[in-house]
Amino acid sequence: MTNRLREEIIEEEEAEKDLIVEEKPRRESPENFFTQFLAKGAISTDAATRALPFVIYVAFLAMVYIGNKHLAENNIRMIDKLGKDVKELNYDFKSTKADLAYKTTLSEVAKRVDTLGLKQSLEPPQKLVVEEDDEK
Repeated sequence: MTNRLREEIIEEEEAEKDLIVEEKPRRESPENFFTQFLAKGAISTDAATRALPFVIYVAFLAMVYIGNKHLAENNIRMIDKLGKDVKELNYDFKSTKADLAYKTTLSEVAKRVDTLGLKQSLEPPQKLVVEEDDEK
């Protein structure tokens, strides 16, 4: 491209100058509350930019607060579930204890032992007395 004639280069430059550059009109932002508040309101763009770290901090605290609330609700649900389980186990314990008390009565034990061929003694037990010798 270095072999071009000067005239060709000059013609190209003139053709480039003749090109018309159309300037598009600046697109206006929509007129809503937020844009009016930032552009014309009490808070400027610079003030909003300076307040951004605080806004991020407040947003972080809000997320921590929401997460803490969810965690607390899950703990309450778990406590309620465990309370119901404890009540159910308490009922099972009481029924098993009553069943054991019934099965260990004298008449029930006699019925169960009768199948083994054992019978209840009709004589009262005798007390054995052992005399100690002083001859050690």
